[in-house]
Amino acid sequence: MPIQHLSVQSFSSAVLSELQAALHTSIPLTRTMGIKVLNCSPLGLEMSAPLEPNINHASTAFGGSLATLATITSWGMVWLMLEQQRHQTQIIIQDSQLSYIRPVTKDFSARCCWPSPDMWESMLGSVSRLGKGRIEMRSEIFENDLPCVSFHGRFVVQSQAAMAIAG
Repeated sequence: MPIQHLSVQSFSSAVLSELQAALHTSIPLTRTMGIKVLNCSPLGLEMSAPLEPNINHASTAFGGSLATLATITSWGMVWLMLEQQRHQTQIIIQDSQLSYIRPVTKDFSARCCWPSPDMWESMLGSVSRLGKGRIEMRSEIFENDLPCVSFHGRFVVQSQAAMAIAG
């Protein structure tokens, strides 16, 4: 797989619809939670979820739902970038850290910013040489422009060829 430079861009609604379908098919919890892919722009990928199916006993968003949306938004950014370059890979979360800064009291959204070009190219180089690579991603959930949840995760990207060998 040749290294291709990171292209920070907006994605068409068709590609975003593909991501939405892939999420709801491959990760059914995203459908149950009502997760929607909103947009991807030079600011990053944004997804949302309604409060109602994700509410807890305190009438705020359930921590597990917040963690899921933050994780899925970062996973989705990696998916879009790999899809843009037609890479046949699998994306797996390896490690993550969440900070719950304040409660979320209404429908919520997460944004994952683009990774640095150096991190992207390093990950692709590892996939090319070793069959797998790692990339660190960050996303945040805001309410009224105030940060509520901060997510930092490391994802493993594994090539189809390496998956076939691993069996």
